[in-house]
Amino acid sequence: MAVDTELIGLDFNLSEEHEAVQQAARDFAQTELLPGVIERDNAQKFDPELLRKMGEMGFMGMMVPVEYGGGGMDTISYAIAVEEISKIDASASVIMSVNNSLVCYGLEKFGTEEQKQKYLPPLASGQMIGAFCLSEPEAGSDATSQQTLAEDCGDYYLLNGTKNWITNGNSSSVCLVIAQTNPEKRHKGINCLIVEKGLPGFSVGRKEDKMGIRASDTHSLMFSDVKVPKENRIGDDGFGFKFAMSTLNGGRIGIAAQALGIAAGAFEMALKYSQERKSFGKVIFEHQAIQFKLADMATRIEAARMLVYKAARLKDENKDYAKAAAMAKLYASDVAMWATTEAVQIHGGYGYVKEYHVERLMRDAKITQIYEGTSEIQKLVIARELLK
Repeated sequence: MAVDTELIGLDFNLSEEHEAVQQAARDFAQTELLPGVIERDNAQKFDPELLRKMGEMGFMGMMVPVEYGGGGMDTISYAIAVEEISKIDASASVIMSVNNSLVCYGLEKFGTEEQKQKYLPPLASGQMIGAFCLSEPEAGSDATSQQTLAEDCGDYYLLNGTKNWITNGNSSSVCLVIAQTNPEKRHKGINCLIVEKGLPGFSVGRKEDKMGIRASDTHSLMFSDVKVPKENRIGDDGFGFKFAMSTLNGGRIGIAAQALGIAAGAFEMALKYSQERKSFGKVIFEHQAIQFKLADMATRIEAARMLVYKAARLKDENKDYAKAAAMAKLYASDVAMWATTEAVQIHGGYGYVKEYHVERLMRDAKITQIYEGTSEIQKLVIARELLK
């Protein structure tokens, strides 16, 4: 059996810098996000003041180079922060993930110097929020079937179409829109355009009433003869599909870290509850059935963490991380769904009410198996990578 040499020499200890990031994110989650998290979930609204504070803490542009106003941190630092935020509020972490993994990363990696100078500083500081617009009513997992059209009109594109399931859809100031310019070329005719809010013909549709991550705003976005300057195209003509796929690879690390955090948060709550709740004359942790559940949860969560860290390390080393990112997201999202269900079970009837938080984590967990590539798509990615 072949040995995965990428695991050899993997350091399982966090550096002092990583520990500092972890503590800062943990403190922020406990002091700023935990108060009101249930109320935000009920109201389906995220507090703009919290967004401002997330920007001030540097959570909105962690991997953006310092020269563009970001933190200049590595991907592992980012994954650690996303995990800690997700333990408390997955709505906050998905806002953070989209801004970091998809929008900032895409601009920093593939944008022109002018585009970087214009958009990265306000995005990294949280003064501006970004959205990534790929999914459509008829193009979810099949990203090649873009119906949104960007007609080349010389010095501008005329954009028409609808995007669905857009995180930060209403709160964003700038959107990266994937659109088809040359339908006869299929995926080779797709472009990515930077589209600012406020352009004539750009409108925001209804807010989705979601099962989980309810405090984050998810909307449809509509484009009707929106004129987008040619200089707002990212990369060469026809680069849009490669841009989307490359950016999503990095985004999967963020969602894997989110799933990891949801699972770890549920585990921590269940462990604490098991040492407080009594049945049959003793705390329920002393019952072997509960011990086995917690032991399994701890083991699977640790395995998911190693997959996330491996993908993050490969990305930081500029190595091919597509398979590792897909594996991390596939496994971590499954662990999140399973672990949160077990946490509800450990809490018994209390787990079914909002006061104890675990029911919200269970609702939040499901989306990690769906967005930024369903679990089925991750398996296709992994299988394809196995043949290389």
